[in-house]
Amino acid sequence: MSTPHRASPLGVTVLALLHFQPLHPYGIQRLIKQWGKDKVVNVSQRASLYRTIERLLAADLIAVRETGRDQQYPERTVYELTEAGRQATRDWLHELLAEPKQEFPQFPAALSFVLMLAPQEALEVLEQRAAALSAALAEHEKNLTEQLEVYGLPRVTMLEDEYLRSMTAAELDWIRAVTDDLRSGRLNWTLEELIGFAQTTGQQALAEPSTQAAPSTAAS
Repeated sequence: MSTPHRASPLGVTVLALLHFQPLHPYGIQRLIKQWGKDKVVNVSQRASLYRTIERLLAADLIAVRETGRDQQYPERTVYELTEAGRQATRDWLHELLAEPKQEFPQFPAALSFVLMLAPQEALEVLEQRAAALSAALAEHEKNLTEQLEVYGLPRVTMLEDEYLRSMTAAELDWIRAVTDDLRSGRLNWTLEELIGFAQTTGQQALAEPSTQAAPSTAAS
């Protein structure tokens, strides 16, 4: 068995769902959406789900249980979890829960170059984001209330929703603080000043000798 070296959210999700019952890929995708896991796992492209299943199958973490066909649907392969898959689920959960990963989301990358916009322009786009986050926060609150009061779900099934609500609220608070500073003028810049600063520091960086050792050439 060659266990995949890298845990992935989608891989863990597939293994976790197969703990409950054997499923075909369409059933996996449908359950992910029905259980609201598509808020934290990207299954918009079915091809990514099939690639994940192929990797899990090649690693002997899942196995083919049966292949069937009926009049309504094309041929479907049903997969089940192996004992190795059960252990891998636990190992991957430990890894993903315990070890923070360096991720590269889009928003911080865009923030790193917000200086390319004029302050008023930056204020406008951040206010748009704040409005979207406010709506998203209200939706998180609604979903949590519904899951708790209407469906009576145990809290452990809603932890990802709590996390998303908290992260959304924290980002919204931060953006509101930044937009307040932009409106008041406490945060301000001009592109001309920043270009001069960037050119100066860029020239210094290019002039500094590299501290990285050159690769040695092995004797043949």
